[in-house]
Amino acid sequence: MAGKYPIILAHGIVVKDFKFFKAFGRIEKALKKAGYIVYTSRTDGFGTVENNARQLKEQIIEVLQKHGAEKVNIIAHSKGGLDAKYMLENLDMTQSVASLTTICSPHKGSRLATKINAIPKPFLKFTAFWINFWYRIFGDKRPDSLAVLRQLEAIPAEEYAQAVFSDRVYCQSFSAELKRSRDDFVMGIPLKIAKNAEKSATDGIVSVDSCKWGEYKGNCLDESVSHSQIIDFMTSKKKRQKVLEFYLSVCEDLKERGF
Repeated sequence: MAGKYPIILAHGIVVKDFKFFKAFGRIEKALKKAGYIVYTSRTDGFGTVENNARQLKEQIIEVLQKHGAEKVNIIAHSKGGLDAKYMLENLDMTQSVASLTTICSPHKGSRLATKINAIPKPFLKFTAFWINFWYRIFGDKRPDSLAVLRQLEAIPAEEYAQAVFSDRVYCQSFSAELKRSRDDFVMGIPLKIAKNAEKSATDGIVSVDSCKWGEYKGNCLDESVSHSQIIDFMTSKKKRQKVLEFYLSVCEDLKERGF
C-alpha cells in the first residue's frame, strides 16, 4: 500500500457510483494504479448530511475491518465534506480518521442554494418529488432533496464555526475557480447565477471563501476549473491529467505526513 491508511473518496450531491458511471471519474482508478487502497463512498446522492454521515461511518468501519487498518484518510468533494464533518463531530469517529481533505465543500453554505430555495414552494416540492423518485431507482435509501437544499443554504458569518475535532484529525481544504462560462458549458449557467449571488470567485456552485476550512491550501489548479470538472466529470483530456495529478499530490502529501 502506497500510504499508511486506506483512502475514502466521499462524493457530494447528484453524482454517485451507478453501474458504469463513476462519481470520481478516473480518479479512483488512477490512485489505485499508484498503489493506494481506495474506495468511493456509497452514500445517497440526495441524502441529508445526517443520513449520509451514518452511511459513511458504516462503510469506513467495513473498510477498517477488511484491511485491518486503524484509520482512513477521507478526501471529500462538495457536500461530501459536510457529511464527513458531521460524522466526525457527532458520530464518534475521530479515532478512526487520520485526515479529512475537503475539495470545493460549501462550509459556509452556498448563496446559489439560497437563491434556489427562494423559488415558490409548490415548484420546489414538485421538482423534489421527482428527484427523490429517480434517486431511489439509482439506489438512494433515503433521498430528501428539499432538506438537502436547506442544509446547503449560505450560513451568516456570525453563525459559522470551525470544526471542534481538528486537534485529533488533520484537516485541510481546497477550492476551485471557474473563470469563464466557456470553460465548462455544463457549469456555464450556474456560474453566471453564482457570480451574481456570491460577488466573488466561485467554481460555478461554491464560492472560494465558502471552501476555506481547516488548513486552507488554495485552489486545486492554477487554471480555470469547475465544481464538476474537479471530479473528472465532462473534463477535457488535457485538464483531466492535471486533475489526476492534483489528487495524486494530495495523497503523496498525506503519505509524507505519516498518513
